[in-house]
Amino acid sequence: MTAFMTVLGIVIFVVGLLVSIAWHELGHLSTAKLFGIRVPQYMVGFGPTIWSRKKGETEYGIKAVPMGGYIRMIGMFPPGEDGRVTARSTSPFRAMIEDARSAAYEELQPGDESRLFYTRKPWKRVIVMFAGPFMNLVLAVAIFLTTLMTFGVNTQTTVVSSVSDCVIQQSEKRDTCRAGDPAAPAKAAGLKQGDRIVAFNGKAVDDWTALQKDIRATVGPATITVERAGARLDLKADLIENKVAKTDGRGRYVEGQYVTAGFLGFAPAVGYVEQSFGQSATRMGDMMEAGVQSIIDLPSRIPALWDAAFNGAEREPDGPMGIVGAARVSGEIFTLDVPAKHQLVFFLNLLAGFNLSLFLFNMLPLLPLDGGHIAGALWESVRRNTARLFRRPDPGPFDVAKLMPVAYVVAGVFVCFTVLVMIADVVNPIKIT
Repeated sequence: MTAFMTVLGIVIFVVGLLVSIAWHELGHLSTAKLFGIRVPQYMVGFGPTIWSRKKGETEYGIKAVPMGGYIRMIGMFPPGEDGRVTARSTSPFRAMIEDARSAAYEELQPGDESRLFYTRKPWKRVIVMFAGPFMNLVLAVAIFLTTLMTFGVNTQTTVVSSVSDCVIQQSEKRDTCRAGDPAAPAKAAGLKQGDRIVAFNGKAVDDWTALQKDIRATVGPATITVERAGARLDLKADLIENKVAKTDGRGRYVEGQYVTAGFLGFAPAVGYVEQSFGQSATRMGDMMEAGVQSIIDLPSRIPALWDAAFNGAEREPDGPMGIVGAARVSGEIFTLDVPAKHQLVFFLNLLAGFNLSLFLFNMLPLLPLDGGHIAGALWESVRRNTARLFRRPDPGPFDVAKLMPVAYVVAGVFVCFTVLVMIADVVNPIKIT
């Protein structure tokens, strides 16, 4: 049964991956057609075509390897300086440029002269190239909002999970009381497991982070209002100072750092708490910030990834993970001994995170990524507007094809990194169990 659920989780992830890719390419396709650009192909996947159908002027299909997708637009690059589309050169770098230019025109038909991608105004090209990543962002936001506002987030609550018997400095990293340790204020006040704290010193609380801040800011007498067996009780506690783990202001602990603060002495229970729209937006902002930082940190993660792949080092739980690793995690999700609702939430968040990563990654201003084409169109707009401002001759379209040697280098780096991540995902995968 476990093997079946694992395979089921992997299959469901692959389907979600294909939907995400198709959704991305649909953004490019719809805006390209909106602006009159001819699109001969819309493909999900790479490699051999396993299914296709032509509708109108576009062939729609699915390929064997679900590692990406593409649409083929006519005239991605302008003709060369001599006006020719095809030419040959003995220079390998020049040949790359000419090959890219030729590929952009290989399906040119009579009447396409007015339907070429490069002839569209820069702002239209920006929209076409941005539409793909934007679709991934829309999907990620929609999924995150649904899970956060409908199911909630697995977080600490104001329900008491356990009550400490004594006061122990958290920096001591022990949980056994010793002779001479003072009794915990929570225990002395009569706080019990299962109590829901609804107010602290007369101030209503329904969020653990806010309650934690109030407790840490208090030393001395305090009134704790709890719900127990359907009734409300006011408990009197005398909070004391203690060395506790430092938090980042959002309730998350900072490893290895401690502060002196008020101490009550209980552990909060963990459960799913539905989020408001504002709370959900804040969490998604945090995810976006973390995603950007993860991309910035990618080069510094390579040594640890190499060691995990080839030297048997422990895999960083928050390190880079590829499609293979995400599929394995999806398989693990469906074998967890948790309610089906929680499995669904885990999977949806995984898929949403994947789409958010697609958006951020594709927005890098590097060819052959969408962000590279966007940067080229914006640079063309700057050049042309500057020339118009100073009444200089129009410099014409910016020839992105000249950057193809750089694009091949970037693509080569991406391929090498993808292979390294895939090896690590196979031999030393990130696990959630």
